[in-house]
Amino acid sequence: MSHIHRIPHLVRFLAAFACAMLGLAVSAPAAFAMRVPAPGGSPGVAPTGPSPTFTHTVVASGMPGWQFALIVAVAAVLAAAIAIVVDRARAARRPGIVPAI
Repeated sequence: MSHIHRIPHLVRFLAAFACAMLGLAVSAPAAFAMRVPAPGGSPGVAPTGPSPTFTHTVVASGMPGWQFALIVAVAAVLAAAIAIVVDRARAARRPGIVPAI
């Protein structure tokens, strides 16, 4: 077997490995986050005032209902098209039925 046939497998492996490393590199700053103490305070003492609260509502920056419906409809049509293609490909590979005499 020629070694040239192994190149696509190597390329797929390297692409998956690069994506995994990119994901780890992006999530690393959040994993190593730490609280920075206020100037003049000791690192073991928490601040005395209440921390600010940020509220994010779905209504203010959410996705409208028609977009959800469009995504679901496109996914259903795509799934049906894939099922038809796979069924026809499997039917083409099956041997024909020979009638009994």
